Amino acid sequence: MIARWQKAILIFVLLAMAAWLAWQWPQSPVAAVLGALVPLCVFWCVMAVEFGLMHAANRKDPAPRARWGQVVAAWWAEVWVALAVFCWRQPFRHQAVPDWLPPEPTGERGVVLVHGFMCNRGLWLPWHAPLRAAGHAHVAVNLEPVMGSIDTYADIIEKAVQQVTAATGQPPVLVCHSMGGLAARAWLRAHQADARVHRILTLGTPHGGTWLGRFSRAVNGRQMSLAGDWVVALQRAEPAGRAALFTCWYSNCDNIVFPASTAALPGADNRFVDGVAHVEMAFDPQVMRACLAEIRRG
Repeated sequence: MIARWQKAILIFVLLAMAAWLAWQWPQSPVAAVLGALVPLCVFWCVMAVEFGLMHAANRKDPAPRARWGQVVAAWWAEVWVALAVFCWRQPFRHQAVPDWLPPEPTGERGVVLVHGFMCNRGLWLPWHAPLRAAGHAHVAVNLEPVMGSIDTYADIIEKAVQQVTAATGQPPVLVCHSMGGLAARAWLRAHQADARVHRILTLGTPHGGTWLGRFSRAVNGRQMSLAGDWVVALQRAEPAGRAALFTCWYSNCDNIVFPASTAALPGADNRFVDGVAHVEMAFDPQVMRACLAEIRRG
């Protein structure tokens, strides 16, 4: 579903840009080019607003405060990472690389990849090759309905966990970006599955909600409101010690999940990443290496 939406939006924008160029070029090539670049400029500005709000919200957060140079660098990196993800990998390449469930166990632990809000399995394209090269069976889920309740994703994760466990004979590791980490916690609550997972790694997950959640009109977006009813109820329902299953990466330049420490889970192995933006975190070399090391760890 999200692939169809993103593909339709991108095609519409590209056609509008082409129409503007064809209409204005005879009168003024400069005006034609500048007008065609308006959608990209709007995207840059929206991103800049996110980073400005993030930096302001992080003033009183206990996480180390980012320098303005880091904020600008993270904004620039996130612009291009987001374009690659939302304009190419997710709309056009989400089925390009299939899940890998080898017919015979490799002896390595398997992985379930869980994407976040307004994403699909295309987010994880750069992960497939290193996971397969290391012998890790893996399944990347699609969480649908796209704007439904996070609780409805528990059965999707359950199916993927069963598939990976059957292929490996071992409880898998869940690697979750953003909302995917909350979906994993909802799965644990719904299926009491603590004994059936080895470890849950979260990247920029709004464990305590996020300041931006107040503006969402989607059900799952509202559930991620900062200290909102859903995230508070989720934490209260969790047994003591469950957080020890989690390793959580969080950043002082996360433009979607802020204040920064809301991506840390009390009682978990929380790891700070300096100067990395939200979508960028899923592909940051340091974070990917650390995740692969956690997957290999017994």
